[in-house]
Amino acid sequence: MKMRAAVVHASGAAAPFAQSRPIQVTKVDLGKPGAGEVLVRIRAAGLCHSDLSVINGDRPRAMPIALGHEASAEVVECGADVGDLTPGDHVVLVFVPSCGCCLPCMEGRPALCEPGAAANTAGTLLGGHRRLSLAGSPLNHHTGVSCFAEYAVVSRRSCVRLDIDISHREAALFGCAVLTGAGAVINAARPRVGQSVAIVGLGGVGLSALIAAVAAGAGEVIALDLNETKLELARELGATLTIRANAPGAVESVRERTKGGADFALDMAGAVPAFELAHLITRRGGTTITSGLPNSSACFPLALSQLVGEERTVRGSYLGSGVPARDIPSYIALYQRGRLPVDRLMGRVWTLDTLNEGFDHLHSGSGLRDVVLMD
Repeated sequence: MKMRAAVVHASGAAAPFAQSRPIQVTKVDLGKPGAGEVLVRIRAAGLCHSDLSVINGDRPRAMPIALGHEASAEVVECGADVGDLTPGDHVVLVFVPSCGCCLPCMEGRPALCEPGAAANTAGTLLGGHRRLSLAGSPLNHHTGVSCFAEYAVVSRRSCVRLDIDISHREAALFGCAVLTGAGAVINAARPRVGQSVAIVGLGGVGLSALIAAVAAGAGEVIALDLNETKLELARELGATLTIRANAPGAVESVRERTKGGADFALDMAGAVPAFELAHLITRRGGTTITSGLPNSSACFPLALSQLVGEERTVRGSYLGSGVPARDIPSYIALYQRGRLPVDRLMGRVWTLDTLNEGFDHLHSGSGLRDVVLMD
């Protein structure tokens, strides 16, 4: 079938993207779903820094590529061997397909699925196929999703079926922003009631982590960002202390408020200065967690004697360190009960044709979780 999709032909474009135009919306060919695959109609797709990182070259991917990885969709057709989905089902797409058979999957860590990671790197679906083409040449899939498009063919392993009545605009956020941010708190940090949680970077992922920390009963929820509007929203969402990340004395303010540093400090910005700040505000015996994905060349020196002498923990969290098929419905249920006010994180609405301008807005750091609506 023919459809419109947002295609990036080369990475490394400079902002403003409204001028450099790295995203070209064009007609592409989409093949039928093969065994274990599903054809879906994309209904809503979120804009994320992981997409921006492909555009600017921070995360090299095979080119050309059909962009997009956070989406809510409707099942149109199921390929062979897909017996648990039917046309009309509402699904949230997940950006790491999990095979269920490799060691990480069997250990309950689908974010680390080895065939899924290999497929994402290669620009294919989990089964190794490309169902997209442009002018007769193969077109790469982005994390097996490629949701900045009217339709997509995805692996069944990239779909989480929803039985809950929720709009597609709301549901899309749970595919990455909420899954990643809330999961980093709930599955990776696991704070006990009364412990302190500090969050550096208040994009869609960081704000999701913040509302999860509040829901988990953290005693102090400290938010740090460069944008005052986001800090104001953080206060409204339950932050007990907000600090401009570049303010003189920011580290000292956190340490004074928490009597030595946060039990858990999360870098959600994906930049070395943000991780450094998170590390500096972590208490002795505490844990620093990063869910950001900076350029692969970005490094941070750690004092090994400090790790030992202060019994520090430093860890990453990918895909919320959880199980999407279990976590997404659980997070949506919390949202519907008012425990995770995800609706407060919604930003602007864009179209496929205004995606370059949308990524300029994301790049500015002033936006919340913007979305493309296909209707």
